Amino acid sequence: MFKNIVFAIVLMPMLLMAQHTIKGTFSPAEDYKWVILYELTPISSLYIANTEVNEKGYFEFQLDSTVSQGMYKLVYALPQEDNNFDIIYNAKEDVELDFNQETGIQYQSSIENQLVASYSNSMALISNSIGNFFEQQSTDTLALASIFKTQSETQINFEAAATSTIALHFIKANKPYIPEEFEDIKTYINNLKYHFFDNVDFNDETLQSSSFLIERMLNYVFGLASETEDNTTVYKQNINAVFLAMKDANPVIKSTLLEVLWQQMVDSNFEEVANYIADNYLIALAEKLEDKELVDGLTLFKSLSIGNKAPDFSFEIEYNEQKISQTLYGLNTAQHYVIVFWSSTCSHCLKEIPLLQSYIKTLETGKVQVVTIGLEDKPNRWQREILKYPEFIHVLGLGKWSFPLVQTYNVTVTPTYYVLDKDKKISAKPYDFEALKKFLEK
Repeated sequence: MFKNIVFAIVLMPMLLMAQHTIKGTFSPAEDYKWVILYELTPISSLYIANTEVNEKGYFEFQLDSTVSQGMYKLVYALPQEDNNFDIIYNAKEDVELDFNQETGIQYQSSIENQLVASYSNSMALISNSIGNFFEQQSTDTLALASIFKTQSETQINFEAAATSTIALHFIKANKPYIPEEFEDIKTYINNLKYHFFDNVDFNDETLQSSSFLIERMLNYVFGLASETEDNTTVYKQNINAVFLAMKDANPVIKSTLLEVLWQQMVDSNFEEVANYIADNYLIALAEKLEDKELVDGLTLFKSLSIGNKAPDFSFEIEYNEQKISQTLYGLNTAQHYVIVFWSSTCSHCLKEIPLLQSYIKTLETGKVQVVTIGLEDKPNRWQREILKYPEFIHVLGLGKWSFPLVQTYNVTVTPTYYVLDKDKKISAKPYDFEALKKFLEK
């Protein structure tokens, strides 16, 4: 008896130390140096561990019994939000995979992950068959019925195979609309859109703890846009449908999803749609959740949107060897004003500012006035640098990122450009000199 107790005491730490592994390879190996493992929850990512990717592209995580089943994320490069993928860990089996940036993930072990991958591949092939049928304008209704029968049977078989697994959450939520009788392409597409969220439970914590809801939402908004209608109008209609689909979801989840969608619209230069999301849904949610930072960010972005008047600010200029106070709104010297936030310590700025000067010299007098705002820790270098650009109005922003206009104009990188019309309304926000030049030439 005593020997058994001693054996149990010795064995217990061993059982706790290593239960299962998440391992695999990244290729090409030279492109990857490290990988980080996070556990995903509906509202956060919890750091678990990190490890190196060796010269052969191999990595391995040893997981003890304290690592629970659920959704996990592997991050393999920066920025983290763009270089990651979800995996299922059921705490019952090892996960082994091969990852290639071009071809994606292949699971060597882990029934749950293999089920989801196989299901996705099977449904994609069937979707291609449906697309080919309509593209060929076939009238063989029996052939189409056979494809839909295969789709239905595939869904049933995978749901049965995934019984009592985490994978079942994704297979059921992905269940497509399947007609019971022949439909022409227009009717079929309309029904696909109408039933897109029928099987998606926005309160399912497994779905919330993955990228599924985000991907589903983005696929609907961007993937089901009409080729004949204005994108802005269609996006707004699709956003309304998405919000209706998740109306019963937790406010935190709704806010998180809509903030992702808002950022996508910002990044895609659909400012009107981004502000539509904020005005109609997101600001109210943020206020309900007492998320002041989000409210302020949405409000600031809207105030700096194209068509709004740029925030005024004061500065000093030299005239007849005297310093005179001036304001942005008080300028009346050009048809357009280019405000550029830059720094004398920014190498990219030091390449673009001379290009901007050369281009401005080719324009007729009075067309464009450049106002540069130098974000500096110390004035010395800036004072020497601005002597090269006497055509510009120069404003010194001591304190660099803490300079008040940085927040007022939502500046996060240098250089940052704003183009204003003669009334100081924002006409464009070019991302670099070439985009600025293209806008002015139009």
